[in-house]
Amino acid sequence: MDPLAEKDLTHLLHPATNLAQHRRTGPLVIERGEGIYVWDRQGRRYIEGLAGLWCVALGYGEEALVEAAAAQMRKLAYGQLFASRSHEPGILLAERLQAWMPASRRHTGPWKFLYGNSGSDANDTQVKLVRYYNNVIGRPRKKKIIARLHGYHGVTVAAASLTGLPAFHAHFDLPIDGVLHTACPHAFRHAEEGESDEQFATRLAAELEALIEREDPDTIAAMIAEPIMGAGGLIVPPETYYPKIRAVLDRHDILLIDDEVICGFGRLGTPMGCEAMDMVPDTVSLAKALSSAYLPISAVAVPDWMHEALIEPSEKLGAFAHGFTYSGHPVAAAVALRNLELFEERDIVGHAARTGVHFQKRLQALQGCRSSATSAGGDCSVASSWWPIRARAGASTPAPRRLSASPPLPRRKA
Repeated sequence: MDPLAEKDLTHLLHPATNLAQHRRTGPLVIERGEGIYVWDRQGRRYIEGLAGLWCVALGYGEEALVEAAAAQMRKLAYGQLFASRSHEPGILLAERLQAWMPASRRHTGPWKFLYGNSGSDANDTQVKLVRYYNNVIGRPRKKKIIARLHGYHGVTVAAASLTGLPAFHAHFDLPIDGVLHTACPHAFRHAEEGESDEQFATRLAAELEALIEREDPDTIAAMIAEPIMGAGGLIVPPETYYPKIRAVLDRHDILLIDDEVICGFGRLGTPMGCEAMDMVPDTVSLAKALSSAYLPISAVAVPDWMHEALIEPSEKLGAFAHGFTYSGHPVAAAVALRNLELFEERDIVGHAARTGVHFQKRLQALQGCRSSATSAGGDCSVASSWWPIRARAGASTPAPRRLSASPPLPRRKA
């Protein structure tokens, strides 16, 4: 075994890894990357089809981002945003992000951006903001958050609770109280026999409303959703799903948190994924392609009406007491700012949209592939740069068992 691989087995604990298998087989050690390719220590070249973990949007070896990092390190290697301190990269990045943001339900002024380091901490921050906001406006019971089965929102205690994948809950005593899960909008797997996409979306909206009414609408603060579900299986919801969900949430004064960690910055051929899916959010989580993963950075987009509610309590308490040592780190912010400039200069969003149209036509031409999610042949749902294909072994293969809803996740007992 490669000596470096042996050191890996001795010293590293790998995240999101089958540890028993890893002990048997050892790691794949990647040595360098360029463009869409990476090379291992034996010189083998791979197409990095997943772009790291959905994040290396501009590819490897982008010298402009390396130069942006080096220049900022020489100028100001660290700067904090606590206690009214600030720095140029953090300010200019927030200004530039304004143009990337989608239309919001009742947003009128500029967004405010609260920086973090990862998608997980962005969604953890969303949970805290929802609680804080409802406390300060006099709704202390309105705290529960609804997520979806098979959704992925991160791995902190709060974010992993929102995640709807059982492996992220088992043995961690998750989900925490106050997190609920509703059905996954995967028509190919969960639509009932003969149910159209429209009927499936209508049923899921009705199931969501029934959940809200069972729990008491006055206790439900928000729902969180990825425009297209990523780690849970590249699940494209039916066309009318989000308008129906938004209508349910509006009836009960429930916020919609848009998790754009994977879908944001052009992946679906629009600046934010919600715009491609007819999804109108209240708040937004950003990460990954924000810096093309050259340095860790995330942001929560806070609407003006929520920000206004935070001001008076911070006066009474002496501070809005949330944030991280590396919130808006100047080097990460400088890289993210240059990254967005390159996106705009190279029309990356337009390129993703054009490429998506081409791939959709080619995939739907495959024998046995149908565009309908409930067809007998398979599902070739396409959303710009994402191309999930779910095929069955043959026309005679029985359809998978149809489920009216995903099985419930176990709730943690007090």
